[in-house]
Amino acid sequence: MSHPFDPGPVTGRFATLASEYPGAEAYPPADFRIEWGPIFHRGRLDGTAKVLVVGQDPGQHEAIARRILVGEAGQRVQGFLAKLGIERSYVMVNAFLYSVYGQQGGERHTESEPIIAYRHSWLDALLVDSAIEVVVGFGHLARDAFERWRQTEAGEASGVLFEPLTHPTMPEAASHGDADRKAEATRSMLEGWNAGLERIDDVLGERDSGDRGSLVPYGDELLAEDRAPIPGFDMPPGTPPWMRSVKQWATRKGDTPEAKRACIEVVVPSGERPWEEA
Repeated sequence: MSHPFDPGPVTGRFATLASEYPGAEAYPPADFRIEWGPIFHRGRLDGTAKVLVVGQDPGQHEAIARRILVGEAGQRVQGFLAKLGIERSYVMVNAFLYSVYGQQGGERHTESEPIIAYRHSWLDALLVDSAIEVVVGFGHLARDAFERWRQTEAGEASGVLFEPLTHPTMPEAASHGDADRKAEATRSMLEGWNAGLERIDDVLGERDSGDRGSLVPYGDELLAEDRAPIPGFDMPPGTPPWMRSVKQWATRKGDTPEAKRACIEVVVPSGERPWEEA
């Protein structure tokens, strides 16, 4: 049986970026979970990407899977790309290389020169003389990150369309458990996503799925079918299928903030346990 996988940033400029990256000198441990290591990307680094997604920061699922945007937000992004007929020709990077620790951790470092310089090196490698036609930024930190690159010499010379959109899990974060607020935030987010889909659809050329038909917009709420599992060819070799499914499998555990920071509990989801099939 074939098991497609992503070899990672192993060639060219990406190999250098993966071996020479900033640590605590750029990402203070008080604001970033550098103990879990950097999470670089997800998607194509071979020059075939047509869409670049810029996210914000990795979470517990990403820390284990070693690829960005594989949790709930990633599955929603995957569904967004699927509506455009983009099933493989994409690449994703985050505004921050490490998971933010504390709500304001990222906000305090939007102007950090070492963080910006390294991130610009990734964007240069991805966007200069590339096939990318559209950049989608999910969340305000992603928007800030890309707009700073736009002000560089390489960014000013780029004609790529930039579409800044609401972060996929903003409704949950903004509603604080209030169902009505969540529903309204979701409707607002999806309205913006639908407008973004139309603008992107107008400029994108050939798609991965040639027979996708007309663009199908979102409704007023996110449905189960609006999410999509992460493809095996996006993940490191040997990644079990449940690590890229729509099921949740990683949770921070502990009785104190320090304990929760140090512990991620990984549980094979029900229905993904081979010993239960007998």
